[in-house]
Amino acid sequence: MKSCAEIIVELEADNSRLAKEAIIQANLSNEELFDGFRFALDNMITFGVKKVPTHGGPDGQGLPWNVFKDLANKLYKRELTGHDARDAIELCLSTAKQAEWNNWYRRILIKDLRCGVSEKTINKVKKGAVPVFECMLAHDGANHEKKIAGKKLLEPKLDGVRVLTVINMENRTVTQYTRNGKVLENFSHITKALEDNIDLIGRSMVLDGEMVSTSFQALMKQVHRKDNVQSEDAVLMLFDILPVSEFQMGKSILGQRRRSNLLQGMKKIFDKIGGIGIIPQIEIDLDGFVGELQFKEFNKQAIIDGYEGIMIKDVDAIYECKRSTSWLKQKPFIEVTLAVTAIEEGTGKNEGRLGALICEGEDDGKTIRVNGGSGFTDDQRAEYWNDKESMLGQIVEVRADAATRNQDSEDVYSLRFPRFLRFRGFKAGEKI
Repeated sequence: MKSCAEIIVELEADNSRLAKEAIIQANLSNEELFDGFRFALDNMITFGVKKVPTHGGPDGQGLPWNVFKDLANKLYKRELTGHDARDAIELCLSTAKQAEWNNWYRRILIKDLRCGVSEKTINKVKKGAVPVFECMLAHDGANHEKKIAGKKLLEPKLDGVRVLTVINMENRTVTQYTRNGKVLENFSHITKALEDNIDLIGRSMVLDGEMVSTSFQALMKQVHRKDNVQSEDAVLMLFDILPVSEFQMGKSILGQRRRSNLLQGMKKIFDKIGGIGIIPQIEIDLDGFVGELQFKEFNKQAIIDGYEGIMIKDVDAIYECKRSTSWLKQKPFIEVTLAVTAIEEGTGKNEGRLGALICEGEDDGKTIRVNGGSGFTDDQRAEYWNDKESMLGQIVEVRADAATRNQDSEDVYSLRFPRFLRFRGFKAGEKI
């Protein structure tokens, strides 16, 4: 049977995905190989070592897998750290043969097999061999407008970097990851503070949130810097929490509202630790008139505060490690009430039907004039064009991303991406 080091070299030598899968398939019975794949490719396994020396020779007698596996487990559990970890690694290196260390054992410890295979490649051949790091992602609310109904939790969408902070009570470590599972090491002021106060957390948890700074550009400069890191002003703003065990299973037990309450219940702990905040939420019922007003006001405030958008979350939805319509992201919008002053015929497929409504009015002290041709169904375009005389003077509601100053007049504003919502009455000038 080929050694694992030889298999890695074979995988490294062929760039074909199918060839790599065939090599892995041919070695399905090699338990050491798949153990090593898991150690190297499971993002949740870290060894706490930054530098692992290469083997320059001469060969040792050979390092049995069970001895290396014991070393790896002790490093993972942080039973070996600092000089003790360094000495144990060097002892194993001197025992190993050069090829098996450099091509296999060392690559596991640096978590880079360097042979062009990922956890997805391995799992395609042997399902579930390596856990895949995934988190919950949102859909675009513009594509799921019918889902924006009922009881929802609203929160502002911050302009930052998604960070998943894993608190591991087994080895008393705190590790931060990007949404794709890449380890982030440049926010040590937060991870160290959490490690120093880990007993206040009390159990292995995943904190999901956004890392924010003075500006997104300033933050991105620090995310992957290897030296001269200046990230002390970065703050971790949390929006979710769940046990590590549930995160690894791919879904939570608690619904959104209960997880949010759990997070709020830990606010005093985070305040004591420092550098961590909680994104504010409000609960509304979009099936009621009050909820609609709250939704509009929340959007308006998001624009004023300069947020990137808003998040709309089902109150009872579980956390699922995939993209889900239980979370919707939406740009903040404004809604203005205007009067129809003219009607334009459409072109192309809309010839002989409504093309756009020309609307004017006052909103928030601004004079607004806009040409709105979006938001109509085909049936509405035909109906409104056939009854176009009665459209003049009607009061309509228009949704847009923002009000923008008209290029032709400093006293008149237009709307960015206007969308027709509804008429507000049955006759000209009527608003109900």
